[in-house]
Amino acid sequence: MTYTDDRVWTIYLSGEIHTEWRKDLARGIKKADLGVDITSAVLDHEDSDKCGTDILGPEENAFWADHKGAKLNAIRNRNYIETADIVIVRFGDKYKQWNAAFDAGFAVANEKPLITLHAPDLNHALKEIDAAALATCETVEQVVRILEYVIDGDLD
Repeated sequence: MTYTDDRVWTIYLSGEIHTEWRKDLARGIKKADLGVDITSAVLDHEDSDKCGTDILGPEENAFWADHKGAKLNAIRNRNYIETADIVIVRFGDKYKQWNAAFDAGFAVANEKPLITLHAPDLNHALKEIDAAALATCETVEQVVRILEYVIDGDLD
């Protein structure tokens, strides 16, 4: 027997932007008929990088250009993490996702349940982050099953 209510869970998705994992997760959530709203950082890499200088003005030094953009992006990201019921962070193998690691740490510092998602070959590199997570998954399907169990209390 499952016990559900009409609550809508807010799940923040962080991490790599070079695969379809967000779309795959959204499809799995929809197929499982879970009451979930998904939030995320700005996924357009170029917009995310140049927002600071486009809005606040150009910088000659790349450090200050990045600094402006990071602060503007943090307004969105921190708010979404602080209001999330669950934070899911995906680490891919194409680039080092320092921002995703920061999001994971920020989520834990704000006492948000954290689920990490990555390939087994990243276990060692992410051992501290995984130790702080409440679940570490290798597939989107595992994440969906966790959400089904947590949200609906259903293991089937």
